[in-house]
Amino acid sequence: MRRTLGPVIAAVIAAVVALVLSACGSSSSDTATASGAAADAPLKVGVSPVPHAQILKYVADNLAAAKGLKLEVVEFSDYVQPNLQLQDGQLDANYFQHKPYLDDFNASKGTKLSFVAPVHLEPLGLYSRKVKDLASLPQDGTVAVPNDATNLGRALKLLADNGVVTLKDGVGTAATERDVTGNPKNLTFRPLEAAQLPRSLDDVDAAVINGNYALEANLDPSSDALVLEKAEGNPYANGLVVAQGHESDPRVKTLAVLLTGPEVKKYIEDTFKGSVIPAT
Repeated sequence: MRRTLGPVIAAVIAAVVALVLSACGSSSSDTATASGAAADAPLKVGVSPVPHAQILKYVADNLAAAKGLKLEVVEFSDYVQPNLQLQDGQLDANYFQHKPYLDDFNASKGTKLSFVAPVHLEPLGLYSRKVKDLASLPQDGTVAVPNDATNLGRALKLLADNGVVTLKDGVGTAATERDVTGNPKNLTFRPLEAAQLPRSLDDVDAAVINGNYALEANLDPSSDALVLEKAEGNPYANGLVVAQGHESDPRVKTLAVLLTGPEVKKYIEDTFKGSVIPAT
C-alpha cells in the first residue's frame, strides 16, 4: 500500500502547484478587465450618430492608439437600445445621454447603469418651418415635444423660460403638461419620440428638438433655433455610461480622460461652433 501512495501524493502536489501558478497568472493586469474582457480588447461603445459618433471617431483616429486603447463604435438611432444592450453586455459603454435621462431610465426599466463623466452639452431648441420668432406662434397652434419624461420637462421649462407658458412654482425640469398653469396662446403639445421631432416640423407649428437630432436633420442650433437652452448651470451634459461595477475598467478610464481632455474640447469647439458645447 505504501508504494501506491507515493504517485498519488505526487500527482496531488503537482495539481495544487498548477492551480497556484494559474491563479497567479490570472491576476496579471494584461489578462482581463473588471468586465471580464481582455484588457487589450476593443471597447465597444454605443453612440448616437451626431455628434457622439463624430467625437468618438475623432478620439479613435487621433488619440486612442497613443494610449493603447482600441475603440469599436456602434451607432443607434434611438435612446433605448443603447442602454438595454449595455445592460445585457452587448456593449461595454455608451455615450449619448445626460444623467437625468439615465436616472429616469434606471428607475423605469430596472437597469443598473452608471454615469462616468460628462463630455458635452447639446442645447435643446425650439424650431419651426412656419414662423420666424416666438411672437408669431399662432393662437391654438401645435408644438411637438419629446415624449420621454426628462426631456419633456426640459422642453416645457425652455418654453416657460421664454414666456410661452407658465409652470407651477418650483416644478422646473420635472414638469409635465399637467404643470402648465398659463398658456396664453392655447397651444396644444404633441409628445413624440425624440428621433421623430425633426420630421414633425412640416406638421406642427414648432417643435422642441434635442440637439443631436437637430444636427442630424441639418438644423444649426446656433442659428436656426427660435430659442435655445443656456449652457450656464445646465445639468444636461451628455456623457460616458457603463454598467454598474465596470467603472474601474482601465479602458473606460482611459476613454473618459480622452473625452474630457483639451484635444476633444478644441475639436468640439472648432467643429460645432456653439451648437455643441464642451462640458468642461
